[in-house]
Amino acid sequence: MAERGVTPQVEWPARTDTSLSLNRMGTFDWDLDSGQMFLDTTALEVLDLRPEEFAGTPAGLRVRLAPGEELRLDARVAQALKAGRSHYGAYVRSRDREGAPGWTHVQGRILRDPHGRPYRIIGIVRDAVHDPGEPGAAGERDEGRRRMTGVVERTTAILAHARTVNDVTDVLKDPEALGHLGAVSVMLGVVDGGRIHLVAEGQLGAYVPETEYTRIDAPLPLSEAVRTMRPVFIGSREEFQQRYPDLWPYIEPLSVRSGVYLPLIAQGRPVGALGLLYTREGDFNAEERNVLMALGSGIAQSLQRAILFEQEHDLAEGLQKAMLPRRIPEVAGALIAVRYRAARMGRDIGGDWYDVVPLGEGRVGVMIGDVEGHDTDAAAVMGQLRIALRAYVAEGHDPGAAMARASAFLRDLETERFATCTYADIDLTSGMTRLVRAGHLDPVVRRGDGSCHRVQVAGGLPLGLPAREPGAAGAGASGARGASGAAGTGYPVTSLELHPGDTLLLCTDGLTERPGRDPDAGLRELMEAVRDGPADVEELADVLCELVGDSGGGDDMALLLLRRRGTPLPRGGGPLRHRLTPGDPDAPAMARHLIRAAAAAWGAWEQADEIELAADELMTNALVHTDGVGGVSMRLTPEGRIRIEVEDTSSALPRRRVADDWAVSGRGLMLVDRLADAWGVEPRGGGKCVWCEFAVPAPAHPAPAHPAPAPPSPEPGAV
Repeated sequence: MAERGVTPQVEWPARTDTSLSLNRMGTFDWDLDSGQMFLDTTALEVLDLRPEEFAGTPAGLRVRLAPGEELRLDARVAQALKAGRSHYGAYVRSRDREGAPGWTHVQGRILRDPHGRPYRIIGIVRDAVHDPGEPGAAGERDEGRRRMTGVVERTTAILAHARTVNDVTDVLKDPEALGHLGAVSVMLGVVDGGRIHLVAEGQLGAYVPETEYTRIDAPLPLSEAVRTMRPVFIGSREEFQQRYPDLWPYIEPLSVRSGVYLPLIAQGRPVGALGLLYTREGDFNAEERNVLMALGSGIAQSLQRAILFEQEHDLAEGLQKAMLPRRIPEVAGALIAVRYRAARMGRDIGGDWYDVVPLGEGRVGVMIGDVEGHDTDAAAVMGQLRIALRAYVAEGHDPGAAMARASAFLRDLETERFATCTYADIDLTSGMTRLVRAGHLDPVVRRGDGSCHRVQVAGGLPLGLPAREPGAAGAGASGARGASGAAGTGYPVTSLELHPGDTLLLCTDGLTERPGRDPDAGLRELMEAVRDGPADVEELADVLCELVGDSGGGDDMALLLLRRRGTPLPRGGGPLRHRLTPGDPDAPAMARHLIRAAAAAWGAWEQADEIELAADELMTNALVHTDGVGGVSMRLTPEGRIRIEVEDTSSALPRRRVADDWAVSGRGLMLVDRLADAWGVEPRGGGKCVWCEFAVPAPAHPAPAHPAPAPPSPEPGAV
């Protein structure tokens, strides 16, 4: 639903940095899953390739590589992938269009998914004919200068794609980067209040007494660089000992003879410091200092960008978590487990949500949804929509009417966003479940025997989109009668029965979508995991989360599992549901037949007349005094009572009257009151439910040899 790229981390192809092309450095982007490779305009020029000559795969580079160089480059890449490294580099012999020999330098950064699988390589290519160590290099000092300049350029290019502080530290800790810089150790500290937090250190071990935090006012070179915002150059071991006696005990056992500590300054303030230690002795000349300061400047910009990126993500993630329920209530008759995973994509936090609403009388409402977009606004809209839908169902609105009202609420917010949602109203005593879907994924049910299937729920439009009919929001309620609903809501209700031990699964598409793979692959994995997963709902929730890992893949993910507790009812124990339509002369007669048969089958054959008569009076009231579609249901309660419920769409409450001798009506509720052990009325959103209960006595003698038949199967979708 939300925007997604080819990979969960970087857009395809990676955005080209203009500064690279100005320095004759081209970029490439290699998708390891599809095998496609992108070369920007500068990269094509470096390789002397015309755009029409490059077919978009690594094989297209062969024409510009000397014999044997392709295998050597492939080996270098394979070695880096196998070793788990994040970067690699190689010099390869190349040739131009006329066959003239040359050298090309390739530097790549390997992107891996949360499980460590490499899926993409982003890097640079440049003309290296004048690099040190290749033909044309002259002089040890000049070689070092050229090497450091090249490292600065490559490091800056790779850091342009860093999105987190860890990305920055991975680049700096790479052993190859240290070797090219000529340094034997690297330290990176980030300013944290009045302290410097050491976030990366490579090769030589601890360099200051405090291995993690150092005060900015401490007499140490890293602190001095931050404090003065000036680089610190140290040219000899004697200088280390004289200028920084507190540091000397840690330098003395090492082979370090010189060092440089660079302040990392962004927008006029220090954000950290970089330390480099060398085995060479001697001061740094002006050109070397300029090169190192350029390196510090590039790292500072990347570090500040990464810090801001993580702060924005933490803010957005905190906002989203604040919008989700702080706790899931315990619901008698059900075991519930919820999970949420955020996609670690900077501030790209989505609007996934879940909620559990106790409704009383053994009922519970569960919902899951996803607001369009990946930003803080999506999280804020999600919070408002969740609370609104929760209020509508808690007020007693039918699932279809509640969903229609939520859609109207989202349109009234004028956010130009839409949302998908699935809501289920579950009667835990009978297992009757009424589901309504607004453009969301179908739910999944795992039966007590381990089998599982998707529930085909009749769906409406996503929330917030224009209604199909004017005035749809707030229309009459729709009942649990197969794929039906009140006219005008636009959200038909589908009914199913959850038996004891059955599990209902609701999730957002972050659990099923797999970027770059078959769209149905994630759904197949989900169904297999549900079918083969553990029986415990908490353990099953953990197993399902492992399908995408802690990062949530490329999108946020929300998951809700509800398992119905209880002991299976005896055969024929219901529930029974039947639709009552005004003007249908056969509906009441069929309902009476079903109710009488069910009463006999459930052990109340001696009370079948009274039960049938009371139900008939309630149905007659609904048909005579209301003009909406109604329904009658019958079930066994956990206390062993038979409960009959008649629903209609009128909000007017019935009242018992005293009829005179010649009156032809007014005796219905009097009869129900006399016949039933209890009766009452419950508001149901735009309508009501009138109910009565009969206590079923324990059998004192065997039932007759030929009891009344078990209730016939109701119409399709009614149970």
